[in-house]
This record gives sequence, C-alpha cells and structure tokens, in this order.
Amino acid sequence: MPHPEFVGLVNSLQATAEAALGDLNAATASAARDGLLQEGRARQTAERSLKLLTMLAEKTRGNLDFAEADLLTEAVSSLRERLGNGTQNNGTQGN
Repeated sequence: MPHPEFVGLVNSLQATAEAALGDLNAATASAARDGLLQEGRARQTAERSLKLLTMLAEKTRGNLDFAEADLLTEAVSSLRERLGNGTQNNGTQGN
C-alpha cells in the first residue's frame, strides 16, 4: 500500500511542474498561449520539480513498494516527455 504522504509529495511536485507549464489551469494555459507568461521562468520551475522527482527516485531506489515506484517513474517520465527530455533515464528505472 503506497504511503499517503509519499503519494502526496510526488503528486505535488508533478502538479507544480504541470501548472508552471500551463497544463492544469485554463487561465494559465491561455496566458501562455498568448505570450503573457515568462516562458523561461515557467520552464525553470518545471525543470526544478523534475530534478526533485529524479533525486527522490535515486534516493529511494529499492525502498519503495511497486505502487510508489510506478507512481514516481510515471511522474518523471511524463515531465521528461513534456519538457523534451524523454531520452534521459536518470535513476527512475528499477525502483
């Protein structure tokens, strides 16, 4: 059974990245499309969240149950794909 706080942490970091990229909020997505947001800052926020998730995967390798490892791997993969970093696999395999 996944630990609720761990699930919350992963979901929070993923949601922060997605919100920065305009994926969660219709108003933010609209502003991003219209060029009203600082794209560089939004990307930095998303990349920071991805780095934190990647570090979490590295530091918890071998200590997660299947559901936790799967959740974390999916979050990292999704953000890498969204940011165009899909070819990197830093620490998310074999959890």
